Amino acid sequence: MTKRSKEVRDVIAKLDEIIEEYKKEHPEKERDWRTYEQQFARRAKTCFTELEPLVEEAVSSISIVTGENRGNEPKLTLKQKVLLLLLKHFCGKSNRSMEWMVVLFSLLSDVDVSYKTIERLYSDEAVQLAIFNLHTLLLKRKGVKNSDCCGDGTGHAVQVTQHYATSIQKLKDKAKENLGTLKFIYSFALLDIKKRMYIAYGTSFKSEKDAFEKALAMAKEIGIDIKSLRLDRYYSAESYVEICREYLGNVKTFIIPKSNIATIGIGAWSRMIYRFTDDTKGFLEEYFQRNQSESSFSEDKKRTGWRIAQKKDERIETAYGLTSLWHNLFWLGA
Repeated sequence: MTKRSKEVRDVIAKLDEIIEEYKKEHPEKERDWRTYEQQFARRAKTCFTELEPLVEEAVSSISIVTGENRGNEPKLTLKQKVLLLLLKHFCGKSNRSMEWMVVLFSLLSDVDVSYKTIERLYSDEAVQLAIFNLHTLLLKRKGVKNSDCCGDGTGHAVQVTQHYATSIQKLKDKAKENLGTLKFIYSFALLDIKKRMYIAYGTSFKSEKDAFEKALAMAKEIGIDIKSLRLDRYYSAESYVEICREYLGNVKTFIIPKSNIATIGIGAWSRMIYRFTDDTKGFLEEYFQRNQSESSFSEDKKRTGWRIAQKKDERIETAYGLTSLWHNLFWLGA
């Protein structure tokens, strides 16, 4: 063992003490509820005021070309389809959310369609493209170009009898991969720390790692320059750092090493480990900004629920895209 490796392991061995000391030096600020409510009201007003024109702009660049004219004429325009799915996803929430529903339903005053029509919208390729356009439009409107990000994964039940957080707590992380394909869907999202907007996301029946890679692929496709990324200990391995660099380029990572770390490695991984050793509290200050991911998931599940009522892959991806859109819409006015 080299002297440098021994220093790293010594720091990791007393990490719990360092974290405890750090938290005492950085106590959480108490929330000013009056200011919070005022800020929320302003953000909600911006969200619902801008919703229709943003959807209009998102669908305006989409041209649908059909080879045949068989069957009935579509009852809904693409704009109405997107609005209908967004509003369906949002309905039935808290009293504070319902305060704005009168304005929302006025956008769909002439719509009369069946449940099956709405269900098929989740698989409509034009709707999926419009959702992607709206996502990128919101990031552009918010001025997200260069981003310091955090990322985390969570899960959503696809049947109401199971709750992801409760079941995971009982079964522990080891059982996380063995819950079956019909109970939970994994999701992963990258969040801009400063703007509180989701940059990219991914979902998977397979694993959180698969959702993670889908999110990185989406971030690469959008083309936003991600300068730094904070991930939890689940991703504390040299392979994950290399995956991040493969998709995002020369991104600076902040991941706390696991207590049983075996090798310091080389390249970007080792440089991160040495940054952690040389200035542990400074590293923790960056790393703990990852908490914004957890608070964002909590916010999303309060707004649109913890259950996804779809079972097909492409429909689940659409549903999670709607959750992401509502999140970004609500932070547009911040």
